[in-house]
Amino acid sequence: MLSMVHGNTFYETAIILSLAAVLGILGQRLRQPLVIMFLATGILAGPACLGVIRNYEQIELLASIGIALLLFIVGLRLDLNLIRTTGPVALATGLGQIVFTSVIGFVIALALGLPVVGAVYVAVALTFSSTIIIVKLLSDKREIDALHGRIAVGFLIVQDIAAVLALVALTTFGSGLSRGQSPVTTSLLMALKGAGLLVGIGLLMRYVLPRLLAKLAQSQEMLVLFAIAWAVLVGAASESLGFSKEIGAFLAGISLATTEFRDAISAKLVSLRDFLLLFFFIDLGARLDWSTVGAQLGASLWLSLFVLLGNPLIVLIIMGAMGYRRRTSFLAGLTVAQISEFSLIVGALGVSLGHISRETMGLITLVGVVTIFASTYMILYSQPLYQFLSPVLRIFERKNPYRETTGDTAGPAGPMDAAVDVILVGLGNYGSGLAERLLERRMHIVGVDFDPQALERWRARGVSVLYGDMADPEVFEQLPMRNARWVVSTVRSKDVSFALLAVLKQRGYQGKVALTAADQAEATLYERAGVHAILRPFSDAAEQAADALTDAMHLLPQDVDWPVAFQEVRLRSGSAFAGQSLRDIPLRSLTGVSVLAVSRAGHAHYEPAPDFRVYPGDRIILMGSPGVLKQAEGLINQMETVESVNRRERFEVAEIPLDGRPDWTGKTLAELQFRQRYGVTVVGIHRGDERLTSPGPNEQLLEQDRLIVIGTADRIAPLRHHEMLQPA
Repeated sequence: MLSMVHGNTFYETAIILSLAAVLGILGQRLRQPLVIMFLATGILAGPACLGVIRNYEQIELLASIGIALLLFIVGLRLDLNLIRTTGPVALATGLGQIVFTSVIGFVIALALGLPVVGAVYVAVALTFSSTIIIVKLLSDKREIDALHGRIAVGFLIVQDIAAVLALVALTTFGSGLSRGQSPVTTSLLMALKGAGLLVGIGLLMRYVLPRLLAKLAQSQEMLVLFAIAWAVLVGAASESLGFSKEIGAFLAGISLATTEFRDAISAKLVSLRDFLLLFFFIDLGARLDWSTVGAQLGASLWLSLFVLLGNPLIVLIIMGAMGYRRRTSFLAGLTVAQISEFSLIVGALGVSLGHISRETMGLITLVGVVTIFASTYMILYSQPLYQFLSPVLRIFERKNPYRETTGDTAGPAGPMDAAVDVILVGLGNYGSGLAERLLERRMHIVGVDFDPQALERWRARGVSVLYGDMADPEVFEQLPMRNARWVVSTVRSKDVSFALLAVLKQRGYQGKVALTAADQAEATLYERAGVHAILRPFSDAAEQAADALTDAMHLLPQDVDWPVAFQEVRLRSGSAFAGQSLRDIPLRSLTGVSVLAVSRAGHAHYEPAPDFRVYPGDRIILMGSPGVLKQAEGLINQMETVESVNRRERFEVAEIPLDGRPDWTGKTLAELQFRQRYGVTVVGIHRGDERLTSPGPNEQLLEQDRLIVIGTADRIAPLRHHEMLQPA
């Protein structure tokens, strides 16, 4: 079989891809990034094992295009605004980690016996962390928008920029010095070439590319083809000027980053990039010289320990000094506990320039395999790891971690002394919409989020807000837990939700809890956990959309030769008329508008009777003159006052003796009509030692009976004092 493969590129590629697919499935089971499995594919297919790979030139070509696309997409997605929005922590942590890792890594490499140039390459390789792997892991854990996730992405962008600058420096000095030129001459010459390249791309960005892309965008295929051609073309031009093709591809991405088509291009190229990068990692694995691996195991172990422990340590120190809690610092620090695909690209560049040997490249590759493998599990099990190390990590936290304890606007006394209706966790799109509805109902809320911009918007409106992550138990110390009626989380994360429940139970929270479920399986788990309310944004929206599509409006006449119009009004849950009968809504007397139909759950009730009750979500079809329909809509959705909300929610259970009430003795509950006349419900009767629960309407009352009634406080109080009530 292998003899047939040799010399046949198609057969060779088929076996390589099959191996990659099988190992990729294994990697998914082990929860490992595909980078590791692709390297393993190269090792298996290389001369050290199966010896499948013979046509290295074709693999190198595909790998080169893959690297060019990787750098192109990095430039395309370069978002400096993210660094600004995460504050100075992204820049300080990113640069601090780069300086620390490169300096200490250089010293360790020298101590391990590497030559100076090799030690420089190793130090630079240890500096960069994998943006692709980290974003993938954080996205899978739904932590990409958490506080530590946003900070991590911010300093990973700083690292990406530094990686590109490192590539520039290495190619500049490498190509010049290899020709025997002095450093000064090399720097001046490369600076002139670089300036010319930047000016040329700048002119194209200003005058050519926007118009060209606008025309090409009429065809998605042409847009993608042009993007690939542009990345490879600028990469080739850059290489011809003495820079690397990676630098050219990066600049090509930046040149399109300001256009409106960058997201579409990026989305189309990601899959192609991942496929072509497969060949880069396979090539690295196949070229790994296993004859020197045994001698490098010790060095790779020391360097791997430095990356796994030293990088998170420097992030802990910097973020702790800047006022972040140890949990945020620790989780962000774990994201830099590995080296990246950039590190391997830098090493491969050093080999091609003749700066380092294949043994040094093998050392960098081994460190990459070990750190990526280990850090993946560190990130996946970050919460248990933090719980275990939390007491030790206190030394990295300031007494006042002010960046996560400031931002409250509840007044001088602070939120701990304030009575609140809802502690709302998450002020994203869904959380903000929920906050709007709660404020309409005059409810007092305290919001918790890690997005400074979202907090600033709500702070400007006078809402109490707290900067932090509810998965951090220490955030609860800043919240008025004892005075909150509800804790509502809009975060769709099962792990965060159960962690929230555990902390609330631990702190003895007595109020109610509402969680947001991503699907029915999560909703079932929350129900079993005793959650009081489960929010299903997508399911609820889908149901509302289905109701809207099955309303009664489509059955009405479209052309009416009369000054009459129709309008559909959705009854909101905060309306003063929610739960009331149609006769209680003074539509006809105040506006002259009639109710033609009520659509509920996809079923239309035509010509409803006056005692037909309407409920939140009902769609009421109004008929009347065009000028007053808007007025009628405003009347229907007139919001309840705070007093009516509070009155309706304060129910009491009372025991009312029949002594002194001869007008009740001998009559049945149906005759007395407690609900209609007094606004209370009889739920039981004490008759001597006997207890009657849920008595029927024909139950006759005796002189010594004591009624158990439930109702609002203002309806029960007169009954206790034997006062006669007006009918409810």
